[in-house]
Amino acid sequence: MLEHFPFYLSLIVIIVLLIMLANKIKVAYPVLLVVAGLAISFIPGIPVIRIDPELIFIIFLPPLLYEAAWAISWKELWHWRRIIGSFAFIVVFFTALSVAFVANHFIPGFSLALGFLLGGIVSPPDAVSAGAILKFVKVPRRMSSILEGESLLNDASSLIIFRFAMIAVATGQFIWYEAALSFSWMLIGGVGIGLLAGWLFMKAHKYLPTDANMDIVLTFVAPYMMYITAESVHSSGVLAVVSGGLLLSNKRHSFLSSTSRLRGVNVWESLCFVLNGLVFMLIGLDLPEITAGLGDVSIWAAIGYGALITLTLVIARIISCYGAVFTTLIARNFITVADTRHPGYRSPLVIGWTGMRGVVSLAAALSIPVKLDNGIPFPQRNLILFITFIVILLTLLVQGLTLPFLIRKVKLPDFDATISEEEADLQIRQQLSAHALGYLRTQYATQLNEHAFLQQLARKWEDNSALQLDNGITTAGKAVYIDLLAQQRQWLLLKNSREKTFDEEIIRKHLVYIDLEEEKLRFL
Repeated sequence: MLEHFPFYLSLIVIIVLLIMLANKIKVAYPVLLVVAGLAISFIPGIPVIRIDPELIFIIFLPPLLYEAAWAISWKELWHWRRIIGSFAFIVVFFTALSVAFVANHFIPGFSLALGFLLGGIVSPPDAVSAGAILKFVKVPRRMSSILEGESLLNDASSLIIFRFAMIAVATGQFIWYEAALSFSWMLIGGVGIGLLAGWLFMKAHKYLPTDANMDIVLTFVAPYMMYITAESVHSSGVLAVVSGGLLLSNKRHSFLSSTSRLRGVNVWESLCFVLNGLVFMLIGLDLPEITAGLGDVSIWAAIGYGALITLTLVIARIISCYGAVFTTLIARNFITVADTRHPGYRSPLVIGWTGMRGVVSLAAALSIPVKLDNGIPFPQRNLILFITFIVILLTLLVQGLTLPFLIRKVKLPDFDATISEEEADLQIRQQLSAHALGYLRTQYATQLNEHAFLQQLARKWEDNSALQLDNGITTAGKAVYIDLLAQQRQWLLLKNSREKTFDEEIIRKHLVYIDLEEEKLRFL
């Protein structure tokens, strides 16, 4: 390991350079990283990379899921809960079922149980790939919210399918009532453990004498504790991290200081930047080891099987997207749905094309044991590994490179915004200034007449101009300003919870502004 340390350092430098190039040429960086890893693996003398699945599941997956849970809007997640739930569970199961029948029919030696195993591996789309692509094109807010929410939950559902299929392959039988009980425990236990752990960490942040550095360290510990605890009692570690992360994210302003929030965002963004880059680079570097284990299956036949499964995944997802629209059109006659407007044919097509696969699929495939408990080699293990790699490569290259073109070509309608982002931003500025000014004049009328700083602050809010703080601020004036900022923060959070259709991204931006204002006071 130590002798290869310079190689791993150079990989990080290469990753940074490739992501710079990806941003320059407006290509999703996972595509370049996988291709670069594949190219590097053929250079003579390059160390052979053997990816330990436990490394990905334990080291990589919890922090990446946790960061995604902190980034997503709980309001948007709840608003689109039905469509997100159907994509994360029903569509994943339908996709796995489709792969199972296709593999059983067309790939020699594949039983239905092995087909389900393969389906569980390749069914979840990768959130990082879709997110990296969508940042180069403008899509309606609802679409990005659905994709983000789906990506948080589909890993859990696919890994549950994978576990049950592993049991069926190993034992040769499938007892439905035992599977139902196990499935229920994985869901309920995972969510329960995540919420309990999240609550405990929230209390630790709130009542222990922590500073910003300690708070950030605790946020690193949290996802690993949630994941390991849940997995140790055979429930879903993924759901534990997601549920715990959502709880802490939604309550962050009640237990973290502005300093902890601002520093934490920067640290976590840097960490996940490195982790995501390493994962996709390692996918490409691992190809020689995967290819070497194909045995009697020719490389071209294996590529053909991979292309067939990829086509099955794409078709199943597109069918599911249009099926979801059809179901919503029927359901709106009986229940209240998130939106009654018809999305047309374009939106389901784009969502159906966002099915790039990635790290979870590869980790699941690598976690297949080499031998069964009775010592017999695990059937078709090497072919499953190779097919998984081909699926990842093809979906990243074909769908990843063509998705921006497709989005621009179909010209998606934007049902979300009744006013432009600029108008919404100006509206928040004006209303927030009016709220703070009214609070200042009613609660601190005496101090307003005595302190020049507060008078300057009042003028700033009157004309909505930029605040120019100087070093002459008094301790009393600073205390009043901190209370005013707290009032602004509470007003924003209340507005966000009351107005269900208002874009939470605008609210979050102004919460950051308030955090920055509070942070500036430390240096005055």
